[in-house]
Amino acid sequence: MPPAYPQSYLNAVGTAVPGHDIHHAFIGWARARLTDPREARLFDRMAGRAGIAHRWSILPIGDDGGSPVDSGGFYADAILPGTAERMQLYAAAAPDLAIAAIDALRAQYPLGDITHLVVASCTGFVAPGVDQIIARRIGLSPSVERLLVGFMGCYAAVAALRSARHIVRSDAEARVLVVCVELSTLHLQDNPAIEPLLAMLQFGDGAAAGIVTAEPVGFALGQPFATTLPDSDALIRWDITDRGFAMHLSGEVPARIAAGLADPDFARAATGGRAPSEIDGWAVHAGGRSILDAVEHSLKLAPDALTASRAVLAENGNMSSATLMFALARLLEGPPIRDGVALAFGPGLAAEGFGFRSAS
Repeated sequence: MPPAYPQSYLNAVGTAVPGHDIHHAFIGWARARLTDPREARLFDRMAGRAGIAHRWSILPIGDDGGSPVDSGGFYADAILPGTAERMQLYAAAAPDLAIAAIDALRAQYPLGDITHLVVASCTGFVAPGVDQIIARRIGLSPSVERLLVGFMGCYAAVAALRSARHIVRSDAEARVLVVCVELSTLHLQDNPAIEPLLAMLQFGDGAAAGIVTAEPVGFALGQPFATTLPDSDALIRWDITDRGFAMHLSGEVPARIAAGLADPDFARAATGGRAPSEIDGWAVHAGGRSILDAVEHSLKLAPDALTASRAVLAENGNMSSATLMFALARLLEGPPIRDGVALAFGPGLAAEGFGFRSAS
């Protein structure tokens, strides 16, 4: 008879964003770089249809009160800051934003004695790691076991929560603090091509923190799953350059996801074997309006199935790994979920996720 493992629960999620909304300033900056009138019209149309109202940045308001791309702002000069200067900002700002999310979590649910810390981030590097900085600043015991999930991109929240689930299943007394923190706006690229400008249009900064324990509160975390679309590894890519991390997000991504989900075998793999009609709760990474549309239409979901994900996109844009946690936070506030699926897409092109259900 197989051993009985403790059930793992995501008890609560706290979220945080900076106070500087840079979405409309970026639109003006990007459009000015398009000299082809047809491309400018396409950009205007895509920006209007993006489903994004706000994107938040840790970058300070410029000396004259303007955005990072205005006079006195971080990106005001003709030559944009180098990677070293951007990473200095990451080292200072990422822990601050992560701790704001932890504070929001602590206001909802008692953290108790944390035994494990799992941190996911793909928008910066620092050593000692951001996990060590967070642990020290919030006063965690030096004996806390740490795991840093780095550079996995948008589905890193799945890897972080999956790791927390495994920890609790192996130790029912474990209390795992899971943090996703991303500062995507540190990586603006002065590229006048329309595809990278449309990719940069999606991204903002944000952090989320969750607590995973064996206490039957919140969402019971079910079986994880993962799959990869063949011949798709070049569609989503981060290139580390001397001027920050250059995101390559191909315009083909939504169509490839739609085509993949139209294949019954891939669709089953991308939902952990569940039939879409049986799922009453969807937390889909809000990578962009067209990606959410591809999931909704390919799986024939109800028009309101992705309401939580679309709301996160509208209010925050794509915050890489933190985005899925924001959707889960919204679903935790809503009615009970009998059979839910959390799903994210990222470099690979891979789909990763897990099942979940309300504890009561």
